[in-house]
Amino acid sequence: MRDFMKFYSNLVDRCFNDCINDFTSKTLTTKEETCIQRCTDKFLKHNERVGQRFAEYNQNMAAQAQQNLGSRSGGGGWFGGQ
Repeated sequence: MRDFMKFYSNLVDRCFNDCINDFTSKTLTTKEETCIQRCTDKFLKHNERVGQRFAEYNQNMAAQAQQNLGSRSGGGGWFGGQ
């Protein structure tokens, strides 16, 4: 829950600072609404892509660790035939 709230807070902070600049009205202008929509879409897509890359990286690291374990257990040692 803490991570979600941090993510949401970052999203709101960034898009608000980038898009809202007219405080003379309590409603958003069309330009501000469009900016907010694009900002949130981009932020969410970026976060999704980073998550995918992180998962790919973890998968590659796990495969590499498994391969290293396999190469260490075969061959020499007490019962390895050397």
